[in-house]
Amino acid sequence: MCEKVDVKSMDKADIKSMNLEELTVFVTGTLKEPKFRAAQLYQWLHVKLARSFDEMTSLSKALREKLDTCAVLTALETVECLVSKIDGTRKYLFRLPDGNIIESVLMKYKHGNSVCVSSQVGCRMGCRFCASTLDGLERSMTPSEMLDEVYAIQRDLGERISNVVIMGSGEPLDNYDNVVRFIKLLSDENGLHISQRNITLSTCGIVPKIYALAEEKLQVTLAISLHAVSDEQRRTLMPIANKYSIREILEACKAYYSHNNRRLTFEYSLVAGVNDSPEQARALAGLLKGLNAHVNLIPVNPIKERDFRQSDNSAVNNFKNSLEKYGENVTIRREMGRDIQAACGQLRKNYLNRQV
Repeated sequence: MCEKVDVKSMDKADIKSMNLEELTVFVTGTLKEPKFRAAQLYQWLHVKLARSFDEMTSLSKALREKLDTCAVLTALETVECLVSKIDGTRKYLFRLPDGNIIESVLMKYKHGNSVCVSSQVGCRMGCRFCASTLDGLERSMTPSEMLDEVYAIQRDLGERISNVVIMGSGEPLDNYDNVVRFIKLLSDENGLHISQRNITLSTCGIVPKIYALAEEKLQVTLAISLHAVSDEQRRTLMPIANKYSIREILEACKAYYSHNNRRLTFEYSLVAGVNDSPEQARALAGLLKGLNAHVNLIPVNPIKERDFRQSDNSAVNNFKNSLEKYGENVTIRREMGRDIQAACGQLRKNYLNRQV
C-alpha cells in the first residue's frame, strides 16, 4: 500500500503530467482504489482546475490523504501580475515548485482569450533580440508546469482560454517530449479540450525535431522564427543558424505540411537597418514561394542589453506591401502590453535583477 512507502526515498508522482490511462494505472495500482476514482481525479485536475487535494471534495478524506502522501499536485504561485492600461494584456510572473521564476502572457482578442506560455526556465538558443536567453538555460519545464500556466490564468480570469501559443521563454523543441505531452493533455477531450488547431508552437528551427513533430501528426500550427533571408545574416541574429541552414529548415517545414496540411507561419522580427529593406522583402518572398505560408511581421522589442532599434512604421508598412505584391499572405503583429514589458523575458529579467 502507498501509505507504507517511505516517500523520502522516492519521488512523488507528478499526476498532472499523466494522461487518463496512466492516471488510471496509478489510481488502481499504486493507490489500490477503484477505476472510477481516476476519472474523478482527472476532472479535478484538468476541468475543475483544483490547486490542492483538499479542494477535491468528491474524493474521500482518506483518499486525499493518500494522494498527499504519494503524489504532487503542481500549482504555480503568482508572484506578480501586471495589467496593461492600453489593451488589457496581463503579464504573469509565476514561481515554480523549485523556486524558479517564469512568465506567461494573457492577450484578449475579439475571437477569444489567448495565453502565451513558457516551456523552459530561460533559454540556451542565444537569439540576439530576445531577453529570455540573456542568462542562459536553467532547466526545462514539466508538462504539469506548462499546463498550470494556462490553468492558473483561466482561474484568475474567470473566463475560458481558447488559444495557446508556445512562444514564451525557452525553445519548445529543446524540451520536445514534455512539450508534446503538454499539447496532448491540453487538447484532451477529457480536460480543457483546447483544439490543437488553436495551439501554435514557435521554434527557432531545430530541424530534426521538426521532422519528429511532423510524425506526431498533431494539428498544431508550426511557427518558424526566421528573421533573416540569408544564412550569413541569420547567423548574426540566431546562433542556431550555425547548425541548420534556411534551406534545411524549409525542407523540414515542407515535411511538416505534408503530414498535417496546416499552413505554416514564418515570424520575421524587423530590425531597423538590419533586415527591413525592400530587397530583403523580395528575397523573403522568393524563399517562401510555393509554400502555404503566412508571414507574421514583428517590430522588434528593444531591450537595454542589445542595441537593436525597431523599424519605423513606414519601413514596416513598406516591407508588408512588398511581400503582398509578391503574393505572400502577411500581417503585422499587433503590439500588446508594451507598457507592462510583455515581450519575452523582459519582466522576468527585470524581476531577477531586482532580487540581486
